[in-house]
Amino acid sequence: MSEQSEQQKFAVLIDGDNAQASLLPQILAEVSKVGLITIKRIYGDWTTTNMNSWKESLHKYAIQPIQQFRYTVGKNATDSAMIIDAMDLLHTNDVEGFCIVASDSDYTRLATRIREEGLFVIGVGEKKTPEAFTNACNQFIYCENLTTTKEPKRNLRKKTKKEEKTGALDPLPLLLQGFEMAAKEEDWIHLSWMGDALRRLNPAFDPRTFGHQKLHSLIKDYPETFMLKLDDSKTPPVVYLALTAQASTT
Repeated sequence: MSEQSEQQKFAVLIDGDNAQASLLPQILAEVSKVGLITIKRIYGDWTTTNMNSWKESLHKYAIQPIQQFRYTVGKNATDSAMIIDAMDLLHTNDVEGFCIVASDSDYTRLATRIREEGLFVIGVGEKKTPEAFTNACNQFIYCENLTTTKEPKRNLRKKTKKEEKTGALDPLPLLLQGFEMAAKEEDWIHLSWMGDALRRLNPAFDPRTFGHQKLHSLIKDYPETFMLKLDDSKTPPVVYLALTAQASTT
């Protein structure tokens, strides 16, 4: 009980009109890594057929459906209802963090407003999500990364023409920025420090975007730039990171 009471309480708010029901277990698992989910709500017009895919998950994952009728054809009223509920929760002080599941830029101001109150915001959406929304969150998780379950083989890590066409950029410049931010005057740093710095630089940073499940594995792709060492005398073991001599002189 004491461990649960120390966890940050999160509200998960889902825009059912532009989210995928099939990814619900993965989304809840991602938020559970950060805090304790105490509120789960999904918004949409439940009289329409496009919400049918969510109905099976409501009881299984104890999610409260919120009905929002479409008063005008072509207009989405779901975002307004969800924003109003979020602001109500914000002012009742019942939670310390929010997860907004949507790919819509309309939630940009909501994420910004929540962060202004000092609360943590996780966004979950597709890669088409506008940068304004992704950057308004403390952390943003792409839905496409939640479908990846297996670590790719090492010899498949070279970027393919398909990856180049979809804009999968080389993460090394960002990794170097993250190291510089986390290290300051230190030679060796905790790998977790760099992970925190990378999220501050780019809330949408995720090793899975580059074919890896963990940051540790992604770093191993750059042996000429980074050195890793494991201190297993600690429980749990701690991974440390430093620049190689070659990278330090460039």
